[in-house]
Amino acid sequence: MATDADADDETGEEVRVWLVERTYSDDEQNLVILVYATPDGKRYFRKERALTSFTDERDTTAALDVSADNLGTVDDPEECEQYAAEASRVAAERDPDDPI
Repeated sequence: MATDADADDETGEEVRVWLVERTYSDDEQNLVILVYATPDGKRYFRKERALTSFTDERDTTAALDVSADNLGTVDDPEECEQYAAEASRVAAERDPDDPI
């Protein structure tokens, strides 16, 4: 079961992260970069998805449960604050499996 673990939890336990950013790569054509963050904004998970066609219908969900070992640390305080605000907003408005 996923928890909103704190930034120091490196046990390999699963942590719930919420979608905070979706961008299209400038370097690679047809690459979408999804960033999910913990509710406190201190940790993030980056997922890159290649779009294979215009009919590619894989849902992007509001949240993911990922291993704490796969989370990076947000070093910029402003970015941390933005991620926390967006993760909290998405968590309040959506269920984890909701397509977004």
